[in-house]
Amino acid sequence: MMKKKLLITSFDLAIGGVERSLIGLLKQIDYNKYDVDLMLFKHEGEFLSFIPNGPKLLPEIPEYTTFRMSVAQIAKEGHYPIAITRAMAKYLGSFQGKVKKMDEPGYLVIQYGWEITNPFLPKLHKEYDVAIGFLWPHHFIGEKVNAKKRIGWIHTDYSNIPLNQKLEKKMWGKLDKIVAVSEECSNTFLKLYPDFKSKTTVIENILSPEFIRKQANEDVSNEIIKVPGRTNLLTVGRFSHAKGLDRAIEACKELVNEGFDIHWYVVGYGPLEKDLKILIEKNKLKDRFFLLGKKTNPYPYIKACDIYVQPSRYEGKAVTIREAQILGKPVVITNFPTAKSQACDGVDAIITPQNCSGIVTGIKRLIEDQGIRENLISNVRSRNYGNETEIEKLYELIES
Repeated sequence: MMKKKLLITSFDLAIGGVERSLIGLLKQIDYNKYDVDLMLFKHEGEFLSFIPNGPKLLPEIPEYTTFRMSVAQIAKEGHYPIAITRAMAKYLGSFQGKVKKMDEPGYLVIQYGWEITNPFLPKLHKEYDVAIGFLWPHHFIGEKVNAKKRIGWIHTDYSNIPLNQKLEKKMWGKLDKIVAVSEECSNTFLKLYPDFKSKTTVIENILSPEFIRKQANEDVSNEIIKVPGRTNLLTVGRFSHAKGLDRAIEACKELVNEGFDIHWYVVGYGPLEKDLKILIEKNKLKDRFFLLGKKTNPYPYIKACDIYVQPSRYEGKAVTIREAQILGKPVVITNFPTAKSQACDGVDAIITPQNCSGIVTGIKRLIEDQGIRENLISNVRSRNYGNETEIEKLYELIES
């Protein structure tokens, strides 16, 4: 029997939740059944070495490597039409963002970037049974790939993404199936685009508890220092507006002012690094709040902390929360719109109101009440958070 030919596409394999989820998916695919090509627009990122044996990594296509470059860099490399269209997209997205007072106009800039640049991007000529776009936006699989079926992933909460709805609907309309990583992601998407209900389904990010526990055994005691009586808090996430790290710094200040001996560590990187450093300095927290930077393997840091905190404004499905639960940690998360899909308040996490005082109250509760803390730890340790069987849902989509 002939193997079906699959194409899976994404931007790169820089450190991030989506990228870890892609590695999880690639590790679970049965390569005896499927012939898989992996198309990364840029062959870069700390997770490149984690690509399993099985998929064939296609060569870079120069035009597609430009999507995370500056306009000046694109022009320097000789892609003049793309440089011009990207400059137009940046101006258009930023202008609309200011007019509509958007917190994160970056999504609009990306959307317009693809829409306006599209005519100057080449097609992939190989034919596939199924083309899978793992990271939004999905113009590439929708318009540049010859495939019998097209499947696009949603990793975020659509109620918080400011976009041009007409253009977005046109993009999704070119796909045959849409995959959301949680029920809540699906619901927020379908509120905006109810016409796509029949072709939208849920497949959760694939996580292997065995792999996570094995990776967590590295020694990081030189970075996260245990001191009797001190509580070490940890957050893993991109330094972006969505992740709410500015509120984490405010919460840290309040807890220190109230006399709590805490150290708060953050594993991650991103565009707001400079702003966060200024905020740490301003609040005199240099010896309390630590940005540890990029880490290929965040699991030892999660294992070394006392409490895991996710202060996000919004999430699709935060892989890091599930990873902290797998590693037996008590978790505090803010009540972002998809929080209920991540945890049950008081059972395997504390879900706090979406503000600084909510985060403070949740953390204080776990520091002061040993009973609640031990109950959460006991509950997460007794649950099986593994979901490797989610791959069967993808097979159904491919075969149907």
